[in-house]
Amino acid sequence: MRSLFRNCRLVGRRFRLAHVIFGREIIEVATFRAATAPSPNEEPPTDLDAEIEAEDGRGELSEEDLEEVERQRAEEQPADGTPADGTPADGRPAGAGEEPQRIAMGRLTSVDHARVLDTHGRLLRDNVYGGIEEDVWRRDFTANALYYNIADFSLWDFVGGVEDIAARRLRLIGDPETRYREDPVRMLRAARFEAKLDFALDSDTAAPIPELKGLLAQVPPARLFDETQKMFLTGHGERSLDVLRRRELFGVLFPAVERYLAAHPGSLVEQLLRHGLRNTDERVAADKPVTASFLFALLLYGPIAATIESLPPQRWHELGAIVAACERCLREAAARVTIPRRIALGVREMYALQPRLEQPRGRRALRLLEQPRFRAAFDLLALRAQLGLAPASIAHWWTELQTLAPEQRVERIDALTAGAGRSPHEGSDSAMPTHRPRRRRRRRR
Repeated sequence: MRSLFRNCRLVGRRFRLAHVIFGREIIEVATFRAATAPSPNEEPPTDLDAEIEAEDGRGELSEEDLEEVERQRAEEQPADGTPADGTPADGRPAGAGEEPQRIAMGRLTSVDHARVLDTHGRLLRDNVYGGIEEDVWRRDFTANALYYNIADFSLWDFVGGVEDIAARRLRLIGDPETRYREDPVRMLRAARFEAKLDFALDSDTAAPIPELKGLLAQVPPARLFDETQKMFLTGHGERSLDVLRRRELFGVLFPAVERYLAAHPGSLVEQLLRHGLRNTDERVAADKPVTASFLFALLLYGPIAATIESLPPQRWHELGAIVAACERCLREAAARVTIPRRIALGVREMYALQPRLEQPRGRRALRLLEQPRFRAAFDLLALRAQLGLAPASIAHWWTELQTLAPEQRVERIDALTAGAGRSPHEGSDSAMPTHRPRRRRRRRR
């Protein structure tokens, strides 16, 4: 790889990969791999829980973000599209193509190329290289174990992947329990492919999930954040929610959210979450940007609302109470799924802007339009208004204000401010809450 590409960097201790960098895009390349027993003197490496600071869940990263992504992937497994980790398991499925022959392994020359599992069967390191006949058995699903030969444009199928795709069936290669123990994230991948591809999980593949779901608690939170983005920000978020809850996996990722949804089935909060995910899916389909901040604001709406409503009613609209509730819920959620600082800050700002959007004050409303988080906060307000959680008229008022030219906005604000004592959601367009001047405190000498 280094001889082919000058812009190539080799990364990873647990899983050796090559990152080929083209501008702001990283092409992740992995060789064919085989399996071998770990060296008796091998010590498992320490996990590194790196944060991914990507605000956009679709790959638009800053330079700092690229460094964080490399830190995470240097310690974790390859992303989708690269050979999945694992070993040849007993009970190989019958293949539609040529039966691969086993090649004797004699290439292990150093500790760095060993393969290490922990006491639960989770794969910690795997850097033994092999050929295609060995690599195929390390793939996770049969539908993900097809090879395209560019020499003669043929498709190589060793495990019956073509047949499973035709039947819209998702099936693990080898013994499902062993493969899930090697990498618990495979349970999330199974749920994601089921939602994304509308495939049916094979009964043997689905059976161990309820019993082994607790193994996801051992997965570094940074990996779970990456998987969360893939499930909810790639155009099938609402279906992913249904599949995760049906497979009992959602509660492992977001325990507080699952407890709230279970205690309030069909509530307005659940409807808001589903509407928001549906809108996100539509934006992805229309090739519009989506953000992880808005996603986490949707997911945590129930716990945040419950925390605020546990306070006396007179404190519900206090900025301090709202921010404290957001910080508490974000901190609890981050114990399972990493929430990068920039995303957590975005969630707090979106919620902190809600009272100001519901009760705009004179020309201060114009300054809100310049806030970096205004659009996301307004989208949350509009979504709340659709379900009666916020006044619909105030959402309409903000929608109209954004369509006006700058000078027209000032005129509209001044005209509405002149109609003292009423807010935009109390009736006509000619009313606006009176701007109350602040009292100046006497300065002590």
